[in-house]
Amino acid sequence: MNLKAILPFLEWMPTYSRDQLKGDLSAGVTVGVMLIPQGMAYAMIAGLPPIYGLYASTIPLIIYGLLGTSRQLAVGPVAMVSLLTAASVGAIAEVGATSYVLYASALALMVGLIQWGLGVLRLGFVVNFLSHPVVSGFTSAAALIIGLSQLKHLLGIPLGQSKHIHTILIEAGSRWAEINWYALAVGIIGILLIKFAKKIHKAIPAALIAVLVGTIAGYFLMSNGATLSVVGEVPSGLPTFVLPSFDFSIWGNLLVSALAISLVGFMESIAVARSIQAKHKNYKVIPNQELRALGLANVGTAFFQGFPVTGGFSRTAVNDQAGAKTGLASIISAVLIVITLLFLTSLFYYLPNAILAAVIMVAVFGLIDFKEPIHLWHTDKNDFWMLTATFVGTLALGIEEGIAIGVVLSLLVVIYRSSKPHYAVLGKVKGTPFFRNVKRFNDLDVKPDTLIIRFDADLYYANIEYFLTCFNQEVDKKGPGLKYIILNAESISSLDSTAVSAIENLKKELHEKGITLLFANVKGPVRDILSKCHSFEKIGFNSFFLCTQDALDATNNIEIGENRFEMAKQTGLE
Repeated sequence: MNLKAILPFLEWMPTYSRDQLKGDLSAGVTVGVMLIPQGMAYAMIAGLPPIYGLYASTIPLIIYGLLGTSRQLAVGPVAMVSLLTAASVGAIAEVGATSYVLYASALALMVGLIQWGLGVLRLGFVVNFLSHPVVSGFTSAAALIIGLSQLKHLLGIPLGQSKHIHTILIEAGSRWAEINWYALAVGIIGILLIKFAKKIHKAIPAALIAVLVGTIAGYFLMSNGATLSVVGEVPSGLPTFVLPSFDFSIWGNLLVSALAISLVGFMESIAVARSIQAKHKNYKVIPNQELRALGLANVGTAFFQGFPVTGGFSRTAVNDQAGAKTGLASIISAVLIVITLLFLTSLFYYLPNAILAAVIMVAVFGLIDFKEPIHLWHTDKNDFWMLTATFVGTLALGIEEGIAIGVVLSLLVVIYRSSKPHYAVLGKVKGTPFFRNVKRFNDLDVKPDTLIIRFDADLYYANIEYFLTCFNQEVDKKGPGLKYIILNAESISSLDSTAVSAIENLKKELHEKGITLLFANVKGPVRDILSKCHSFEKIGFNSFFLCTQDALDATNNIEIGENRFEMAKQTGLE
């Protein structure tokens, strides 16, 4: 057993150096400072008091710092997962109720167990079924929902809870006369501060600057009699060990959401981890270990009053820019949060909720991708409509429904594309042993009595009818003069029993019509399947050739040599 694969910190800890400490310390403090306001803001999205965002920024960071394979990924509360938490837990408990906190922790536990289980079973590939257009459409729509859900804090109006942006906008528009101009002014100042600071340098703790300015403004405004919604009393002290809800009827209600958060959270995390790792050549990101690390991070936070967490885009980018070298940077960030919980929570009393809304809005609106749909419109209309359907579905129906739409669309596209793959009729490039698609190359040598066809996919029950349809269409085009068909199988890696039976029947039908079917470039795995099904005996060993040229020579009664024939008969191409 390779302990370093299970405990990645054993890889970097024994050779840890002073230079690494310098980078980790700088990055850990920077990200920790950034995480304080973000954690509090994202807790509000999740429907929890701000302090729970700090609770969720301690244990998970330590666990991931030790067990994660990415050395720059910054784990903690993120906007998307927080909104999914609010959508799922809010459906079964009142915001502010004791049960709400317990159910949020139970959701974190479920997410952790699912992710850990997927990692143990090495099923990290499942996120590949969420295509990039679907993720882009879903993320952009979710960002709009998250951002506009903070209008109530930015405007100082107690708007009703809704996951539909048209409902939020209509209610906000109808109550414009109730706007708290102090809250709006403070929120806009916060947005401008964050945006301006980010333009100067991404490593500047822009959100913390906005928090400091906002807290000072909140203190002076309220001291002078202004009405302003602030965070208020924030309890100090570390999160205590509390068992989450083990009511399995509640678990049943949360299961779909837990699955969605598990996949979306891992997808967001692995995407940013891989993009950052591309800059560093001294380690590798291992998806299944990432699943196990994120899973245990969520299990850990579940028992200390936390809610689901994952790797975040913005904090990870800052972590890398600030010089993070190992997982110790994440642990240092957690230590800074612990210090804040023990000694600094009283400083947040006058922090306006409008400032936290500003932090959230700037973060999530940056996730809206305007370039991708334009790019897809010009390059791939199918992907464009898939992105659009996911975007509209998420906006119209909600976050969870949007994820479901995205998953279904991704699977349908996979099924459609695998059931109707590309095929080509080939001709020989004159004076060479090469064969190319007659639709793409001019002046190819094509014999009138021979059809050479290549099918670019594995053959199985879902596409065998399409294969036969295309095959027969090309046979009909050739007309009655057709005598030979060569199936170039270089792109076929597997057959199922349905495909094997169809090929045997096709050979028989063509033989009855006086047409000889030959096979070239058959790969080893396909030959193994044919051998197990005793198809060589039914089709005939002399129908298989090492390459397309050998098969074509056979149709011209050209001797290809006993040695080459024996190679084709026994081994084929691997």
